[in-house]
Amino acid sequence: MKDTSLPTCTAFIGSKRVAFGTYDEVARTLATLDLSAGGLLVFDDATAAQVDPPWPPGHPAPPADDARRAAPAAAPQVGRPRMGVVAREVTLLPRHWAWLAQQPGGASAALRRLVEEARRTHADRDGWRQAKERAYRFMSAIAGGFEGFEEASRALFAHDAEAFARCIADWPADVQAHLAWLARDAFAPETAAPSA
Repeated sequence: MKDTSLPTCTAFIGSKRVAFGTYDEVARTLATLDLSAGGLLVFDDATAAQVDPPWPPGHPAPPADDARRAAPAAAPQVGRPRMGVVAREVTLLPRHWAWLAQQPGGASAALRRLVEEARRTHADRDGWRQAKERAYRFMSAIAGGFEGFEEASRALFAHDAEAFARCIADWPADVQAHLAWLARDAFAPETAAPSA
């Protein structure tokens, strides 16, 4: 049984899936293939961001999107390392600081409570949004020139699962299968659909 806690990725040559699994497993598979013809694309399974091999064994290269968003590391003395607290700058209006100062536990505790509440409240909507972004990122990279790409993109963001399935029905089987897996959480029942 595979350890699902390790980051995983999927490799395609053209529109054919040639490897999937942990980064180490994919690297081992890619090492056995003739990649001289080009066309290799590797996608992180959590984000569908493209990653470029070779990556150090056991240490996947960060997806491009995450690398751009990464903030510089805080100085060792800042924060509470045992709790995993990271110090970052927050810019608020004076009225926001005044309100935070009046909250039990101070501004930091209040902000943590607000973030946790928002994460719980918007978990479904965030999951749908992330699934759509993941699917679109993969589609753009591998299927941008395929017939029906624009229509499939519109259907994905319009929350129309049937139209989406129709638009990708003639795409290569491996691309369809991976795209369906990436978009598995993008379409919720209409009664629970998120507002735009």
